[in-house]
Amino acid sequence: QNMVYFCNPSKMKKYLINSPSSRSYTQRVFRQVHPADIPFPSFLKSPKTCSVFGVPMVYGQPNHGTDYGPQMLRKFGLRGELEELGWTVRDNGDIAIDPPHENDPKPDSLLSGKTKNCYNVGKVCQAVHELTFYAASEGNFALTLGGDHSIGAGTVAGILKARPNTGVIWVDAHADINTPELSTSGNMHGMPVAFLTRLVEPTLFPGWDWLESTPPLHPAQLVYIGLRDVDPAERKILKDLGITCFTMQHVDRYGIAGVMERTFDQLYGRPLHCSYDIDAVDPLHAPSTGTAVRGGLTFREAHYLVEAVSGTGQLGSLDMVEVNPGLGSESENKETVEMALALIDSAMGSRIL
Repeated sequence: QNMVYFCNPSKMKKYLINSPSSRSYTQRVFRQVHPADIPFPSFLKSPKTCSVFGVPMVYGQPNHGTDYGPQMLRKFGLRGELEELGWTVRDNGDIAIDPPHENDPKPDSLLSGKTKNCYNVGKVCQAVHELTFYAASEGNFALTLGGDHSIGAGTVAGILKARPNTGVIWVDAHADINTPELSTSGNMHGMPVAFLTRLVEPTLFPGWDWLESTPPLHPAQLVYIGLRDVDPAERKILKDLGITCFTMQHVDRYGIAGVMERTFDQLYGRPLHCSYDIDAVDPLHAPSTGTAVRGGLTFREAHYLVEAVSGTGQLGSLDMVEVNPGLGSESENKETVEMALALIDSAMGSRIL
């Protein structure tokens, strides 16, 4: 069976040094962090504490490299910058993930090829949901570093278990709401929202029965921002469920400020979780990601989004996913990691003034 457990970050040292994608990361572009007086969520405890979990998940999609994301964000200064912003940091290291095995349980033969690495992804998400539930139940901010976006099924499930009224802001170029029957690729990083909203029956898929013990994500609790590459079947699902979606066309029409105002109207009064796929950002600013699509959020739009969310005083958890230092050149990888880290800083309270 797949084993999922915590490992000490120091034990990852050899892995990181030997990784060709991380070998050249010896310097980083200087970037200032400016603490600001922003509202603090009433449902989090004081002193403000951030529980960090690395989930080096790669099996929800076909590209190697997303497993390097969590350690690269740490290497570039995550802990120091969070502490500079006034957070007490509890870095729990990375979850260690065994690869899929041939003898892993598989779903019905008709769906087996439609859910690649189903059992592995499900068990990892189960562990992630337990960890985020514990952090949220303790009154801590839960910061999850991916890894591919399949882990969003685990983070959101854990947060909903602790705070069932949470509103979810899914920032992504893609809707990630394909069902196994409708998926053309079988890659599970394109399915987490389908599992969360129960478009998929968890008990039919090995490794996913745990999801039944968590509250489903109601369409009224979900807002998408940044969509621009949506499969035909997903378009129908989004319309049928009446989910609030702000595509890049809406960003063009209303401006990012207008999009955020409408988002907060939809989710008013709820604790907030932001699941941020770096591919929502235009590849000009974040090129090292597996499913890059032109026409994304600009540098400032990407920052304003998380600044606005944290400015509500309701943000209690954040995912940063699909950073893939294994795909681009050294400069592209560095730029992408820097962008992701800067967005985390903005979500955690950094401002220009």
